[in-house]
Amino acid sequence: MNIATIFENNKKWISEKLKLDPEYFKELGKGQSPQILYIGCSDSRVSAEDLMGVQPGDVFVHRNIANMVPNTDLNVMSVINYAVSHLEVQHVIVCGHYSCGGVKAAMQSKDLGILNPWLRNIRDVYRLHKTELDLITCEEKKYDRLVELNVQEQCVNILKTSDVQQAFKKRNITVHGWVWDIHTGELIDLKINFNKILDEIMEIYRLS
Repeated sequence: MNIATIFENNKKWISEKLKLDPEYFKELGKGQSPQILYIGCSDSRVSAEDLMGVQPGDVFVHRNIANMVPNTDLNVMSVINYAVSHLEVQHVIVCGHYSCGGVKAAMQSKDLGILNPWLRNIRDVYRLHKTELDLITCEEKKYDRLVELNVQEQCVNILKTSDVQQAFKKRNITVHGWVWDIHTGELIDLKINFNKILDEIMEIYRLS
């Protein structure tokens, strides 16, 4: 890609926005009040705004390898704190995607250097659900299922945070687990029963 092309694209984008609304950037500069925090994968094929059909200002976005929410990662924890406790988003979404390179790498018994501690979080998801995953004989289907289970466990990690627990009490914030099917373009709601999960984990993870 020619980097200069990006600046040409930017000029065209500005022109298109101003044709629709001469005050577009003036209004955008006044601040943000998104209702959604989206935590997705850094994969170059996955664009949060495009796949949801939303505009700048609609969604607060955080992306990392394999859409992870480890409690030791100050970056994602800061994003959750700011979005939930300061912007007061009403929805938190963890969105994985099929054919995720991070999840696939975690399934391999390879030393990947600096990636090892990050991928170990996904391997921990595999360990938690090993009984179910080992029953799946098709490698591709096992891979897809680990993508889904990883989304579920990252949603659980979100529910463990004090920011989300407090927001759940005050305004009934909602956590969603989604997967984007990279082969069809379809967004899939995993319909995870978070009330059941909350009941199961809160005895251990409730923060007063």
